[in-house]
Amino acid sequence: MSVPASRQTGAAAGSGNSGGVMRAALVAWLIASLIFLMIGAKDITILRFSDPDDAMRLLEVRDWLAGQSWWDVAQHRFNHGHFPMHWSRLVDLPLAAILIAATPLFGEPAATRLAMTIVPLLLLLATMLLLVQITRRTAGVEAARYAALLTPLTLPLVAQMRPLRIDHHGWQVVLALVAVTCLLHRPSARLGALGGLALAALLTISIEGLPIAISIAAVAAVAWVWKPERRSFLLAMMWVLAVSAIALHLVTRGPGFFQPACDAISPAWLLTLAVAAVSTSVAVSIGRSTAIARFASLAIAGAVTGVVLILYAPQCLSGPFATLPPLAYQIWYLNVLEGRPVWQQPIYQAFVTMAVPVVGLIATSAAWLRADSEHKPRWAMLLVLLIAATTVTVFVDRAGATANALAIPGAAAMLLALLMRARAIPNVAVRTAATAAALIIASPGYLAVAGLAWARSGDPVWHHRTALSEAGKTCRTITDIRSVAELPPSLIFAPLDVGPEILATTQHRAIGSGYHRSPQPMTTIIRSFAAGPEHARRAILASGADYVAVCPGLSETELYRQKFPAGFSARLERGEQFDWLEPVALSGPARAWRVIRPLPSPTRRP
Repeated sequence: MSVPASRQTGAAAGSGNSGGVMRAALVAWLIASLIFLMIGAKDITILRFSDPDDAMRLLEVRDWLAGQSWWDVAQHRFNHGHFPMHWSRLVDLPLAAILIAATPLFGEPAATRLAMTIVPLLLLLATMLLLVQITRRTAGVEAARYAALLTPLTLPLVAQMRPLRIDHHGWQVVLALVAVTCLLHRPSARLGALGGLALAALLTISIEGLPIAISIAAVAAVAWVWKPERRSFLLAMMWVLAVSAIALHLVTRGPGFFQPACDAISPAWLLTLAVAAVSTSVAVSIGRSTAIARFASLAIAGAVTGVVLILYAPQCLSGPFATLPPLAYQIWYLNVLEGRPVWQQPIYQAFVTMAVPVVGLIATSAAWLRADSEHKPRWAMLLVLLIAATTVTVFVDRAGATANALAIPGAAAMLLALLMRARAIPNVAVRTAATAAALIIASPGYLAVAGLAWARSGDPVWHHRTALSEAGKTCRTITDIRSVAELPPSLIFAPLDVGPEILATTQHRAIGSGYHRSPQPMTTIIRSFAAGPEHARRAILASGADYVAVCPGLSETELYRQKFPAGFSARLERGEQFDWLEPVALSGPARAWRVIRPLPSPTRRP
């Protein structure tokens, strides 16, 4: 269901109301921010990270401000200083700016909480404003107001833009929306350049943005096929994308500019972008006569670009995780659910991820079919991008935030139409029920949350685990590992997931964590906890660790317990004692043991 075409045209044309809808979006953001702050007040106070990546991002910023090179993003408190990372410094900039400004005024702890609260909420504001603009261009001002309402009600977006969520995924959504906003506006070289810059920043921050970047560029190219006057927009986007990507790579990698990589922008990807810009320019120059000729020239340009990538860096077609050792791949990668396909997710998670995109696909398709000649091309471009983003999400669950964002304009148009019908119902009770139903249809993700709560209320296993954590026998969250701060600064041998938490909240060092550029320490940790005690003893002694620490009840330790019941981790959890480990008392459910090293053999006299 969609807003009638006549209403769309008039509303979209009425740019005089744009200021009012922006003010409405700002009010909606202020209300949503207040709610999120109230809900997350305790987490903010104790700095409870929502994901290990957020702890790692904070470490990256702190290390840079403490003197680590701008070009060095390795984590030197892991693996005796040898722990390379592929992350970009661009995401560090706003966090560092707030820390530098706020620390002298409030102290480092308060400044950290401010930075980790302000940055994600500003990303939420940017997302709301961009979606308002996109919706205004497609469905009109009235629907744009509902886009502002739906944004903070869309769970995959909130998950990436709530306080303390400082990893790069929120930036991916915002930068993709900047490019889409430029694409749906009246075409010009200036907007094409802005869109290209946004895509370059997106790819610099994370190469995971490549599928949506390709989709946006492809839609811009096909739009030129149908409307040759979009030539300047397309050329500006492609050239600024290529040149800006090179410039940003130089700025963020410096001496490592030519280092080969597939999991981040590197010479292989820069060459591909440059070839895409050149081949697109050639296609635009030679394919001017008919739409068929233009499409054929673009197809040739795309084929040339693909061939260059295949010839120059065929290994990059396998993805960044293809070279992981088998044990790390099986135990770590396949259990990082956010990187797995939707069909491998728990039912409630799959519903949360896909509900709004499915609604958006239906609503956007209906809006496209009913739109007038002015708005139909915009709806068509948005629909193609939503299809592309949803397809990517089916194979990689964490890509769902972008798909959910692109679904909101269609969902907002549908919500407006449903509410207009509901308001016409004379019976108050029926009208109220219809209004509530319209909101649920447009933003159905919360049904999964309610369903999960209902399912857990009757699950004895869940109740048993909850009782153990409430009794302090198992860890409720990763935060519980912080009690290792009671130990003297040392090298800790701990599971992968708690490594960033240990480094971010204590003075300890650790062996490693779940980051694919450091497969050797990752494999050492997994094999040690999964294998028998004798192998664990040899590996832990060889690592130089002073202590072993675990947090029973967390997902990783549960995985070891279930998959390897005779392994070192499971036997530690059952309370077995080993003569080379001395138990150390900690407050809370986390457990630690001091590693007892064998005395050196006496030197024989001649």
